[in-house]
Amino acid sequence: MAVKDKVRSPCVSICALDEQDVCIGCHRTGHEILQWTSLSNDERRAVLKKVAERERKVAL
Repeated sequence: MAVKDKVRSPCVSICALDEQDVCIGCHRTGHEILQWTSLSNDERRAVLKKVAERERKVAL
């Protein structure tokens, strides 16, 4: 698979974990960040769904 076909990281270069171990920039957990490069595209999409849920909770 070409690099251009990989699901891209949601990283926004604001890297700091909060007290729940969630990055305040991209809303991934520390574990999700560490595992990102070894995840398949389907696994990355699953993480991005969780990220979207976390973002919605923060926005409320």
